[in-house]
Parts: sequence; C-alpha cells; structure tokens
Amino acid sequence: MSREEPHAGTTTIGDATFAHEVTGSGRDLIWGHGLTQSRRLEDASGVFDWSGVDARLLRYDARGHGDTTTTPDLAAYSWAALAADQLALADALGIDRFVSGGASMGCATALHAAVTAPERVDALVLVIPPTGWETRAAQVDTYLAGTGTIDAKGVEVVIAARAEIAPPDPFADDADYHRRQAEGLRSWDPARLAQVFRGAATADLPDRDAIAAITCPALILAWTGDPGHPASTAEELDRLLPDAALHLASTAADLAGWPALVAAFVAGLDAR
Repeated sequence: MSREEPHAGTTTIGDATFAHEVTGSGRDLIWGHGLTQSRRLEDASGVFDWSGVDARLLRYDARGHGDTTTTPDLAAYSWAALAADQLALADALGIDRFVSGGASMGCATALHAAVTAPERVDALVLVIPPTGWETRAAQVDTYLAGTGTIDAKGVEVVIAARAEIAPPDPFADDADYHRRQAEGLRSWDPARLAQVFRGAATADLPDRDAIAAITCPALILAWTGDPGHPASTAEELDRLLPDAALHLASTAADLAGWPALVAAFVAGLDAR
C-alpha cells in the first residue's frame, strides 16, 4: 500500500478556523474525534492505529477543540452543526464523496452528515456511539453539572470525580487509564472546556426514522461498561441501519482488534 507524505494545514469556514491533516492514499475517509479530544489527544491514547487502513485519511480538530477556534454560539456545537462543519471542510478541501467516521461525538457527527448529505457519504465507521434519545437527558445533566463545577471550583474537582468511576470494560486492567484521562483534561484551558461541555448539552442523535433511511454500509464498534457510550445505543443503531455490522468489545483483546476491523471494512467497500 503506497502512503503519501502527511500534510497539515488550517481552513477557515465561517467564524471558525479548523486545524487538519491528511495522511495516506486511497478512498477519502474523514474522521471526527470525541468530546474533549483532539488529534493529539487521540494519538496519545493509542486506541486508533491507522497504519493498516487503505485510505486518504483527513483528521481535524472539531470546533472548540485542539488547534481549532472556539466560538461563542452554543448551537454551533450541536452534532448537526458539527456535521455541517465536516461537510463544509470537505468542500473546502475538494472532497466530494467520502467515508465518514468518528468516535463518540465524531460518531454522532458522521450520522448527521449521512442524514444531511446521503449522496456524499459512501459508508460510516461508528465508534463508541454516545448516549442518544431517551438516555441523552441524563448525560446532558452531567455535562451541565461539570460545567458548573469547572466554573466554580476548577477542573481538578471534575478529574477527581471521574477517577471514582470505573473505566469501560476493555480498560479494566489498564492502570494508566485514569491518568491519561486526567492529563487530557488538564491540557485544556478551563473556559474552553466549559464551553464545549455547554455546547454538547445542545446535541442529540438524528431521530430514528432519519437513521433508518441511511442506506450506506456501516461498521459499528462499541464497548461495554460505559454509561456515556452505552451498548444500547450501538445495538439500536445496528437495528435501525439497513446495512450495519456491530462488534462489541468487552476486553482489551477485543479492543485491539478494532484497527483490523476498520481496515477490512474500508478495503471491502470496493467489492460492494
């Protein structure tokens, strides 16, 4: 598999300037990270290994994250608005059709992109789908409580509270899990962190009928033991999407198999 030299840059869309990078060659795949993540923090986590995926991979820092601009309008952080950002970035970079993928917030962004522009999204890679629909309200309450805590007491109180929560099942024996989570949150400016939490409180998945109308193939990768990314959301997406394959990870070994699943899924698209 040939690999192009990576290149990075920034693109201004409306009121935000997006930091992004492109690596590899092949069909276009646009990847969105999770809430409070960034390209750098994802790389530090070590969960995603893209070396075996035969694709021209565009990764970018979402609005308010990493090296991309923070903007004041909370509605601009809804998942539907983040999907509009993704589609506009694809336009700006000359990408017509693509595979849309992402983790958590990035997964929700991909779903909204497929609903908004089905003629442009060839396939979906949906990783750790977040709370949605009936389970969303409780998560919104968590975000707003976290925002209030950051404003009043600082991020260390949030970090301490998260350290009391058991990690997702694949990380049960990972002694560094909470340390990595804490370091990630400490890397944020508190005001920026509070803003993205407030913005996340405006977000939800597309309604079920809209998801059921998505006809492109979808790979769903979820883990167990995480109320913020409940297996029930992944199972409902698997039920709703007409052409979906679901893999649940409950162990570190299961999780280690995800890059190979993504590589095989992307490689198999040409045979469809």
